[in-house]
Amino acid sequence: MGAKISIPVRRIDAKEKAGGWARYIADYEFENLQHGRFLRSERARAKIIEIKKPVFPDGYYYVDASDIPSTGMNNIHMIKDDWRVFAVNEVRYIGETIAIIIGPDKQKVLGLMEKIEVVYEDLEPAFTFDDSLSCKGGAVFGDNNIFAEYLLNVGNTENAFKSAVKIVEGKYETGFQEHLYMETQGLVGTWEDDKITIYASSQCPFYIRKSVAGTLGVPLSDIRVRQVTTGGAFGGKEHFPDVIATPLAVAVNKIKKPISMIYDRIEDISFTSKRHPSKIKIKTGLDKDNNIIAMDIDTLVNGGAYESSTPIVLQRAILHGIGVYKIPNARILGKALATNTFPSDAYRGFGAPQGLFAIEMHMTHIAEELGLNSSDFRRKHFIKTNDTTITNSKMHDDVKLEEMFAKIDEMSDYSSKVKKFANDPVKGIGIAFVNHGGGFTGNGEQAVIQGVVKMKRLENGKAGLYVSVVEMGQGLQTTMRKIAAKELGMNIDDIIYNNPDTDLVPDSGPTCASRSIMVVGFLIQECAKKLKVRWNEGVGVETTHQYKHPEEFVWEQDTLQGDAYPSYGWGVNVIEVEFDPVSYEIKTTGIWAVWDVGVAIDETIMNGQSSGGVIQALGWASIEKCELKNGAFMQHTMADYTIPTSLDFPKVETAFIDNPYKYGPSGAKGAGELVFDAAPPAYAEAVQNAIGKRIYEIPVTPEMIMETLK
Repeated sequence: MGAKISIPVRRIDAKEKAGGWARYIADYEFENLQHGRFLRSERARAKIIEIKKPVFPDGYYYVDASDIPSTGMNNIHMIKDDWRVFAVNEVRYIGETIAIIIGPDKQKVLGLMEKIEVVYEDLEPAFTFDDSLSCKGGAVFGDNNIFAEYLLNVGNTENAFKSAVKIVEGKYETGFQEHLYMETQGLVGTWEDDKITIYASSQCPFYIRKSVAGTLGVPLSDIRVRQVTTGGAFGGKEHFPDVIATPLAVAVNKIKKPISMIYDRIEDISFTSKRHPSKIKIKTGLDKDNNIIAMDIDTLVNGGAYESSTPIVLQRAILHGIGVYKIPNARILGKALATNTFPSDAYRGFGAPQGLFAIEMHMTHIAEELGLNSSDFRRKHFIKTNDTTITNSKMHDDVKLEEMFAKIDEMSDYSSKVKKFANDPVKGIGIAFVNHGGGFTGNGEQAVIQGVVKMKRLENGKAGLYVSVVEMGQGLQTTMRKIAAKELGMNIDDIIYNNPDTDLVPDSGPTCASRSIMVVGFLIQECAKKLKVRWNEGVGVETTHQYKHPEEFVWEQDTLQGDAYPSYGWGVNVIEVEFDPVSYEIKTTGIWAVWDVGVAIDETIMNGQSSGGVIQALGWASIEKCELKNGAFMQHTMADYTIPTSLDFPKVETAFIDNPYKYGPSGAKGAGELVFDAAPPAYAEAVQNAIGKRIYEIPVTPEMIMETLK
């Protein structure tokens, strides 16, 4: 691996996945396998008065909270442990787990399910932001429905507004988004060697181990999690597998037989977490020279019935709330609200897309109000190296936004098209500038995760790589090997990197937060250097390396002040569209993307990340309508929840700007979430330029355009 690390190689897992012989969770066979189905709440908010059950035949089981060992807890150990394993006495959302029905025959299990009657006493639910803020029906959480509340301040916003000569305000909304990974949620729990083993399609095997051990009240070492090949996740398999694994483990602990819990597609869409909806109000003050001197932002996110990762999602939303701009006086208030909807949870971007959509659209609206060119107005306010951020720290990155704009302008002919389309009744073009913090916010890596990796010299000149981050389609089986091979001077085929097994690998942290390459990849690089020094000690020599936070980055978690992230990825997207005034449909005619991800570990894989992230984001921005009716998701299938296909959008033209980060492997930074951030506001601006009306929310459907125009 002496060549530049960005040079593409064939993906390690390409053959088995393209050939169809990769083994996913549904492909595993277990002796005496039982099948489980969840008995779920059919009410959004109610008291459970009685559960009427039929007589269960021999070999069939009903498992609920009463089966949790006395040493355990009816809580799922996540960031907080408020989410219950089984509902008891009351339910808070449609789909909440009440019990598991288990048996060897799927049809008989379903038949038993149909004979169970849950008697409820309905309570008044709270579904919307307004319902939550008014504590409709009484508080769902605490005494005010606020899971978390944060305030960020830089400068003196109140005084700055007093001197403003013009004020512009806007309200921006985003909705739920379904992950729709290729492989549905699926786990199998078994009783092996007198302990529970979970075979999991997930992002975070050590999260599952922690949750299951907490529920059963046993040491972590009594739980084993074996990661299997995973067909996509996008955040949907970060915390949510814990919601399946904990009741599943209770059931396995009771009957001591293997149990399969694999969702079908309707079940998966209907009863899994989604992206957090948001509602963001922005007020901006300008001086006589059209400079922004003050900004006031109120951010709300809908967390649903339980907290899970919602406070961290809110933090990301407000930490990215002023985007790539230097605003001298800014105040951002964020609130995460409880409602009687399915709990929202991790989704690619983790709150940043919501905040960045709002600020980018607001900047276009200010420019329009002032009669100025949108990109010129935004570029005038770009943050620069060493400028102060919203958390009163210094921007350490070398900010290359102007270079990136020049590149995308050349690729897309953006500047000339802005003038060309100005008087065109159906064509529009939009641009968006974004950044995305890599790794966990603030002190998460050093205080919470403390990731460790291990390497070992094996026989036949090979090296073993032991980490807990997982391949879920993004290419880690290849890129992690490339990092290790480069340092050891070996071929990537000589690096052995199997799916993680919590009994065999150290806890390197979860596969999320744009940390896998930037953080864990760097640990691998440094661990490989140690192994190279000790290589001649012979077969079996091991080295480890643990995360150590760079001293120049300082963070105060209680006040959210300091270096929120050690480094940022940066992106610019341009989207070109054409409006059909008869059908009100939007045709996207061009997509361009320029990224600063430090140094790409593999250009082909990063091109795939770019295309996948942008198209997924355009789905959220255009056609992915996920709605509630009386607390239940209205969309249940791939027929009524539509995502983009290869025919819906043109090819994404992508380029990269090198900007090495010294604490990333070969200079690499985070990229997996960044590629989602810019397309929604760029698309929305393109549409509003095509139709001549402002856009304040997504998805921008034909129906919404019709209402806007009429």
